[in-house]
Amino acid sequence: MTIEIRPVTRAEAKDYLRVLPWVNGFPQEEPEPSAWYAGRAANPPQRQATPEQLEQYADELLTDWFRPQAAFVEGKIAGGSAIVSVQITLPGGRQVPMGGVTSTGVLPTYRRRGLLRKIMAAMLDDCRERGEFLAGLSASEATIYGRYGFAPATFQHRWEVRRTDVSFQTPFTDPGQLELVDGAEAAAVWPVLHEQVRAVRVGEVSPLPDKWSGLADGGPAYHLIHRDAAGQVDGAAIFQLPWSPDPEYAGELQVEAFEALNHDAYRALWGLLLDFDLTKRVVAARRPVDEPLRWMLTNSRALRLARTRDNLWLNILDVQRALTARTYAATDSLVLEVDGVRWRLETSKDEAACTAAPGAAVDVSLTVSELGSLYLGGVRPSEFRNAGRITEHTRGAVSRLDAVLRPDRAPHNAVGF
Repeated sequence: MTIEIRPVTRAEAKDYLRVLPWVNGFPQEEPEPSAWYAGRAANPPQRQATPEQLEQYADELLTDWFRPQAAFVEGKIAGGSAIVSVQITLPGGRQVPMGGVTSTGVLPTYRRRGLLRKIMAAMLDDCRERGEFLAGLSASEATIYGRYGFAPATFQHRWEVRRTDVSFQTPFTDPGQLELVDGAEAAAVWPVLHEQVRAVRVGEVSPLPDKWSGLADGGPAYHLIHRDAAGQVDGAAIFQLPWSPDPEYAGELQVEAFEALNHDAYRALWGLLLDFDLTKRVVAARRPVDEPLRWMLTNSRALRLARTRDNLWLNILDVQRALTARTYAATDSLVLEVDGVRWRLETSKDEAACTAAPGAAVDVSLTVSELGSLYLGGVRPSEFRNAGRITEHTRGAVSRLDAVLRPDRAPHNAVGF
């Protein structure tokens, strides 16, 4: 069997697309209610792309930010994936390039032949050549990508609350103003708002081109914005009020996107969404795991978690560059052994240094997979120690590493790729 891994040409673009689940109508998400989707269906319906859509997708495929690789078996494309060029915000606020793995699939008739492993190796080599020391993805299944060095780094909640249970702890007078707007205005607001959010949110990702352009085309969603006292937009939400023949799900308001730059915008937006006329339940998707709303309610149990799942998975492609690029919460010096290679990490709240330390005594040993989960602060080192996944060689070293990596807020990314 002859296998070749290489980028695709424009003439091969439609054949590449045909192996992808979202194009050929195959499942692309596990059959459970997703944390990123506020609807009640386990998965949004899948449909095969039409010939016209295939032609359109092929025209859009080969850009400077979309880098596809395909596995050719005896000259025929049997699997493929791609890297998109994005940025991610690190602790300390630095935004660095990241290779985002997307559009991945292997035809069912070619599985178990190592094609995905070969494709992944080619794409990660491409990331290294371009100077991207991080790669990221959103995993359709939790058991696939760990074997390639990826590990969950951010997490998200899907929650719901009954409208009749909602009461806020403190009274609130909005100094700004809420406004329902059309899709065209929402399409103009969201890119600006997201840039402000991702400048301060660890784990947030830059959007792909035309991320919000489709809002202008209309659709079933409603668009709510908040303006501050000066008239500047400082928050927005996208929600739906789907009709249901089942009384159990009738009157449900589904929040698909929500961002606020400050407390006033946050309180005003949720105040309306949780008390919208003629509704009885609110379901919210893609919410951060440290959502403050629960602690603003008189009944904290009113906010019920429906699903928690991993979101962004990270692969540390260059340990030294990665550990130097972010800032840390405490000053310390630790020797970390990552996959057998020893590094001395010296940290402060303003800068960090990571140098090779081949002869130094090791404080903590771990794999690059564990490091991917710890890197943004989404998982604590002590959690992995208690699970038997990292080893403490110096007493108290894991607690020190906890303190060093501790984030002010849980890392979160509302935008994917």
